[in-house]
Amino acid sequence: MGEARNAIVEAARAQAVAGGWDGVRMGVVATAAGVSRQTVYNEFGTKAGLAEALARHEVDRFVGEVRAALDEHGPDVRAAAYAAIRRTLASAADNPLVKAILTSARGGSDELLPYLTTRADLVLAESTAALREWAGRHLPGADPTALAFAADSIVRLVVSHIVLPQAPVDETADKLADLAVHLFLAAATPR
Repeated sequence: MGEARNAIVEAARAQAVAGGWDGVRMGVVATAAGVSRQTVYNEFGTKAGLAEALARHEVDRFVGEVRAALDEHGPDVRAAAYAAIRRTLASAADNPLVKAILTSARGGSDELLPYLTTRADLVLAESTAALREWAGRHLPGADPTALAFAADSIVRLVVSHIVLPQAPVDETADKLADLAVHLFLAAATPR
């Protein structure tokens, strides 16, 4: 990401955290980023284009954390799954942008919420790919279709618990890690 583009995304993030996405104004973003309003429009086209870039930025950061957590535990399926799930849930709970999105949505409107729910294809694709790559390295004989299902299922459940948390992070991560072990080991067991 270019320097100006990154500054614009960071300015938009700060504005969304401060007042929700509905309150983000392209002119204010431009001023905060130190660029012209026209530069913002040239880079992103529309506010929706800026929302897409902001979502991509956050997803890339989250997926980087997932990859790091998985890699820290190598082939230990339980430890890797727990670490990745826990880190994701804790990071989302502490992330001011995620908090702003969820708080704004509960208040009635926020254009970024779909990036966690109905338009979560970016989150799902990137996170699932990270899990599949890790599993492919550490469960080499596993059925690729079953691995894809396992990774997709776990990611969807984690996103669900980000949007509507049901229990403390450690407890949720523990239970989802048990499920991940079951799904990944089932994929690795010949039938």
